[in-house]
Amino acid sequence: MIVGEVVGNIWATRKEDGLTGLKFLVVQPEASLSASRPSNFIAVDRIGAGVGDKVMVTRGSAASYMDENKTLPIDALIIGIIDAVEVERGEGNG
Repeated sequence: MIVGEVVGNIWATRKEDGLTGLKFLVVQPEASLSASRPSNFIAVDRIGAGVGDKVMVTRGSAASYMDENKTLPIDALIIGIIDAVEVERGEGNG
C-alpha cells in the first residue's frame, strides 16, 4: 500500500464501459526519507476522498479486482481515507 495526498481531479467523459461512474483522482505519494518524491498518479476512488485528503492506495493487479464479477483496467485504487498516523519509536530505532 501507498500513503499519499489527493491533489486533483480527473474528468473523462469518454472511457471504457467498465469505468463509467467511477471517480478519478490525482494522488501525490509521500516520499520516503531516502528517496526523491515519486511521480503523481491517477487512482480510482469509490469511498468519497477529495482534494487535500491523505489516503491509502493499493496499486497493481489487486486494484483491478475491485468488482468481484470482472477485472477492470485500473492499476490504483483508493482503499482508505486516513484520519491520523501514529508511529512509535522502539528501542534501537535511533
